[in-house]
Amino acid sequence: MDIKPIRNDDDLDAAIAEVGRLMELNPERGSPDGDRLEVMADLVAAYEARHYPIGLPDPIDAILYRLEEKGMSRSQLCAEAGIAQSRLSDVLNRKRGLSMGMVRSFSRVLGLPADTLVQEYPVAAE
Repeated sequence: MDIKPIRNDDDLDAAIAEVGRLMELNPERGSPDGDRLEVMADLVAAYEARHYPIGLPDPIDAILYRLEEKGMSRSQLCAEAGIAQSRLSDVLNRKRGLSMGMVRSFSRVLGLPADTLVQEYPVAAE
C-alpha cells in the first residue's frame, strides 16, 4: 500500500480522486482496497480539518435550522423550553441575546451542543 502524506492542495486533489475511485469499488472492510480507502479518507479528513476548518454555526441559524429539521414550531419550542414566545421572538430576531437558561433549555430540547449556542453573535443595538 503506497500512501504518502498530503502536503498541499494538489496532493489533496489526488487523494480525493483516489478515495472516489475506491468508493466506487465498494471494497470489503479489511480487504487491501478497504484498508486503503480507510487510510486515504482519514488522511483527507485530517488535512481538511487542519487547512480548511469549519467553524461552529451562528447560534440563531443553528436554532432555526434545528427547528425546521425537527418539524417543530416556535410555539412548541417555547412550551418545551419553558420560554415566553415574546422572548423567543426577540432572540430569533436578534433583538436580545441568549441567556444561560435558554442555552441549557435549547440544548436539551433541540439537541444542540451548548458550545454552539454560547458563541457571540450580532444583536441589534437599541
